[in-house]
Amino acid sequence: MAETYTIAQLANEFGITPRAIRFYEDKNLLAPSRQGLNRIYSRRDRARLALILRGKRLGFRLDDIKEMLDLYDHGDGQIEQMQFTLDRSRDRVAELERQRRDVDDAIRELKDIVKMIERELVARRAAEKAA
Repeated sequence: MAETYTIAQLANEFGITPRAIRFYEDKNLLAPSRQGLNRIYSRRDRARLALILRGKRLGFRLDDIKEMLDLYDHGDGQIEQMQFTLDRSRDRVAELERQRRDVDDAIRELKDIVKMIERELVARRAAEKAA
């Protein structure tokens, strides 16, 4: 028998809400089967959810995540999927490196401001004591 999961089981396992899982369904990232009103998730759905959450954690857009997942079934031995993922991953690395440079610049600037204010406070306190 195929291993299946309920929405509550997946939500609990991945530390997300059932609402988040339904959102991914609405975006056609997951497609559980139904038994009456109940959603039944397969091992494939579980694996896709894990990849969706990983992609989000790495900062990929949902559209890109969907394309990465959909290309899995393209029938070319996942070559197109791997190339797409490689391209998007390189883009993401470049974007994160730009962000890191921006953060490093902001930190340097803030440290300079802190030093300037500290020096000014020391000077003003010394002047106040001398008066």
